[in-house]
Amino acid sequence: MNELYKDVLVGVVFATGLLGFISGEFIISSALFATAAVASNVNLNSKREKAEHYVCK
Repeated sequence: MNELYKDVLVGVVFATGLLGFISGEFIISSALFATAAVASNVNLNSKREKAEHYVCK
């Protein structure tokens, strides 16, 4: 999957969690926030690993 699509997907999940929190669905919004956090960290770590492969030491 393209990096832009991953970032957009994380943003959509976060926004959906925020809307769920506002509407009072706390369990669903908590699960969506957790999913967004985990996906964001996985995406960030994969970007860091790709960047380290191109660095000459």
